[in-house]
Amino acid sequence: MNKESNVIVPPHTIRPTPRKPGGGRNRAPLVEKSRLAIKQGSKSFSAASRLFDRTTRERVWMLYAWCRRCDDLTDAQDMGGELGDQAGIEERVKHIRVLTQAALDGQPTADPAFDAFGLVASEVGLTMDDAEAVIAGFQLDAEDWRPRSEADLMRYCWHVAGAVGVMMALVMGVDRADEDTLDRACDLGLAFQLANIARDVVEDDAAGRCYLPAEWLVEEDIEPGQHTKPHHRQELADMAARLVRRMEVHAKSSRIGASRLPFRSRWAILSAARIYTAIGREVLAKGRAAWDHRVYTSKAQKIGHALAAFFEALVNRPPALDDEPRWRRADLA
Repeated sequence: MNKESNVIVPPHTIRPTPRKPGGGRNRAPLVEKSRLAIKQGSKSFSAASRLFDRTTRERVWMLYAWCRRCDDLTDAQDMGGELGDQAGIEERVKHIRVLTQAALDGQPTADPAFDAFGLVASEVGLTMDDAEAVIAGFQLDAEDWRPRSEADLMRYCWHVAGAVGVMMALVMGVDRADEDTLDRACDLGLAFQLANIARDVVEDDAAGRCYLPAEWLVEEDIEPGQHTKPHHRQELADMAARLVRRMEVHAKSSRIGASRLPFRSRWAILSAARIYTAIGREVLAKGRAAWDHRVYTSKAQKIGHALAAFFEALVNRPPALDDEPRWRRADLA
């Protein structure tokens, strides 16, 4: 062996890994990976996202890919499917924080979803504080958290969905100083999550989770852990109705923010709002039978919502609010 092969290189001569948005990956493959993630993970949001202009659409896809990947890592699931083994969830959340910070620092993460997040963050100015607001929601799940009050429930909705709405608004070009529009974007996220909780309450219970406030369960005189049992189906329907009523208030408020967006972004957001609120309304309409089969919107219904949203975006006259939502971003953040 050549003597020179045993020479130790002084540390100061070793080149550090260059930092570059997206971890050095090319943008096009990251966009394509993100497109596939949203196509598989959320048919509803995938349909609405096609209405954005190209640049916004690609950025929305990349942000969604990170959200979807974080959710899947936390829940040990694949593209929002059945929850997996929850053992080790705290370590998985720590892993999410490490990868997210690395992505924001421009370091390669070996995970396209995190690299995509680093890239879109560099393009629109997302920060670790923005990401941490979302990760804090996953941390609550890792701690086997349960809401005691409605305020607790809404704080959880802020972390897992309202904060995402704020980041989506920033991706669409809303100025960070425009607090009211960001509040309205948060409202849309809150509405989405309230609809999801109403629809998925039985699935969540099967995974050992409950997002209904303990105070509501006490008011309905439901024994601990029994809220999804057949003999409490009417009480469950009553609580789902409370969720949907709150969904409607936040969804209505969000339309004010949507009215300030460029036409194509406004159309996309109003389409998503119509699709998701339709899920909540269907849960309400089905009453006790809402959990016999999973509630969803068909392809034809999605097209109908997109058409209705087109005319709503064209007219651009958001409804007047009777009252502002009780829970605001400043209270929840």
